[in-house]
Amino acid sequence: MSPSPQGSYLPTSPITAGRRLRSLLAEGSLITAPGVFDGLSAHLVARTGFRAAYLSGAGVSVAGFGLPDIGLLTQSEMTERARIVVTALDGIPLIADADTGYGAPINVARTVREYERAGVAALHLEDQAFPKKCGHLPDKELLTPEEFTDKLDAALQARTDPDLVIIARTDARGPLGIDEAIDRAGRYAAAGADVIFIEAPQSTEEIDKIAAEVDAPLLINLVQGGLTPDTAPDRLANLGFRIAIHPGALLTPYVLHGLQALKRLGGSIPEAAPGPQGLFELVGLREWSAIGERYRHHAKDGARWV
Repeated sequence: MSPSPQGSYLPTSPITAGRRLRSLLAEGSLITAPGVFDGLSAHLVARTGFRAAYLSGAGVSVAGFGLPDIGLLTQSEMTERARIVVTALDGIPLIADADTGYGAPINVARTVREYERAGVAALHLEDQAFPKKCGHLPDKELLTPEEFTDKLDAALQARTDPDLVIIARTDARGPLGIDEAIDRAGRYAAAGADVIFIEAPQSTEEIDKIAAEVDAPLLINLVQGGLTPDTAPDRLANLGFRIAIHPGALLTPYVLHGLQALKRLGGSIPEAAPGPQGLFELVGLREWSAIGERYRHHAKDGARWV
């Protein structure tokens, strides 16, 4: 039995990671999930008392593979990292980034099954076209809402644990505006998503608007140096947000302190843009983007570059 579009959090199965997360969601307080990307970061989160963790696609890309977050990782690479992190968390629910589901609806179905076998409590899928980009970078290509709801339905049908939490993410805010993002969010909630994730609202007013107009449990992504203003947990909880993910909580200090440590040894600090773009530049964003631009004119007919 699938949960209702508005997200019913009454446990319906034996104790699984998804059921543990749904129990937390049922409490009604904000769940803070720091970003993790390897076994060490997962242990740090587990040993400091957090109730959930977030497997950051950007974090795995940058720290695990030395790549920018522009759709270069595969489903199998992310699944294997999820297994490592789930083991290290030792029972703490893991919310996992599943990007676009790594292909068409048939690929989404396999992604859900593999992530479920890896032991995640939840995963989020986004309405970008493949290859995706970090939600705080420009020039994203979107699916139509109809195309994405097909993928969302494939995800909902594929799960074998009815308590696995399926999160629908829309990246429409940047290219199409907050009203389109909210409209898509409503459509995805009606299609059965357990939690809704509008990526990169750009002001406190937009955060308020999302909370007021989206009738579903909400997730917010707080990226250090990103487009969304940092917002106090108490305020988010009062607005009705249920999950706050912090992808860079460990990765950003790791990078900044690492550069300073290398500088003390005689190294020089490379020039990079501020925020997520600068982080990705450290692992080759310009070079990989140049490859993408070289072949962009061969995009399929009707591609929606926005």
